Amino acid sequence: MTSALGRRLWILVGAALVLTVLLVFWGGRTATAHVMVASVTRENLSSIISTNGRVEPISPQTFRARYPTFVQRTYVVEGQQVKRGQKLFDLDDTEVQADLAQARADLAMQEEALNVAKAGGYASQLAKANADVQKAQANRDQLRHDNEALTNLVAAKAATSSELEHNRLRLVEAEADFQAAQKVKQTLEKQAQLDQGRVPLQVEHSRATVRDLEDRLASAHGISPIDGTLYSFPIRQGDFVKAGDLLGELADLHKVRIRAFIDEPELGQVALNQPVDILWDAQPGQVWKGRTEVLPKQVVTRGTRSVGELICSVTNDRQDLLPNTTVDVRIQVSERTSTLVIPRGAVSIDGDNRYVFRVEHNRLHRVPITVGIANPTKIEVLSGLNEGDVVALPGNVPLKQDLRIVPVQQE
Repeated sequence: MTSALGRRLWILVGAALVLTVLLVFWGGRTATAHVMVASVTRENLSSIISTNGRVEPISPQTFRARYPTFVQRTYVVEGQQVKRGQKLFDLDDTEVQADLAQARADLAMQEEALNVAKAGGYASQLAKANADVQKAQANRDQLRHDNEALTNLVAAKAATSSELEHNRLRLVEAEADFQAAQKVKQTLEKQAQLDQGRVPLQVEHSRATVRDLEDRLASAHGISPIDGTLYSFPIRQGDFVKAGDLLGELADLHKVRIRAFIDEPELGQVALNQPVDILWDAQPGQVWKGRTEVLPKQVVTRGTRSVGELICSVTNDRQDLLPNTTVDVRIQVSERTSTLVIPRGAVSIDGDNRYVFRVEHNRLHRVPITVGIANPTKIEVLSGLNEGDVVALPGNVPLKQDLRIVPVQQE
């Protein structure tokens, strides 16, 4: 009885093994994986660098407050088209006008002092000092002569000693008067020499003060220097502004430029005069055309990226690209006509090598390929595939050599 049960058990185990082998065999012959595939086609292909950038006006005119004050009046609104010479705003300039009047008066005094210094001093003062010296000298010389004569007369008993003593006292006073007159003259001459070195500096400082105040006064009355668009005008009547605050920005927006931020590994692909497409989320479907104009001169850090700043020219005839907006930039760095292309997702990387899985009789075959230029969706195939070949695309099923599949053509 036991022997019969053992035989039956072994028969069941053997049948299970045979069934398993048959299932594996038929499973290998039957396709179980549905895989998306794409054909190798011949197309025109452009290699594109996609990045972001910022719109900048060319030669913008910026107005800033030169001193703290209040906005007295505004004449325009933000976004308005303005003409050259049109008034934009007035700031309170009462204090500046008072300071300018005082500075001009100070300058006039300094310039007069400079002319005096160049002439050697005030003419009237110098003339009087010279006359005083000459008069004191003549009086002294006369008293000296009188002193000699009286001395001889006293010796001859023709004059008294008191007369001689009186003359000597007058001579001492005359000598003192002469020394004092000379000292006054020397002081005036020395002061004139000092003024010749000091006063010009004072005059230059006063002139600089006047120029600065004149500039401040002019800046208080915003006048448009060009025909253009007032794309920024943050002030309102009655606002208080500090020195350096932005009052307005103005530019001709018919032509703007794009500052595109190119990641460091892609800098070697950019060159002058490459075609550029500009896209802006605010106007979907609209494309602005431009050209690369100024190549990056250095790499800078921008957030987590290391980028070079590429300047692109772009025509903005309708003035709908606004300054300081962020845009998408697509730079066409190279182009191939009628070349073999496949989806980029079909290409796998093994070290420095590229390969795809080609579909033959519903089986996958790993094929090495050589690739050329690429855009965000497609890549050029230089060797390894022919037009009309079918390659597998990655999906839920891992791709491998000899895998049987059900091809699903990519739409």
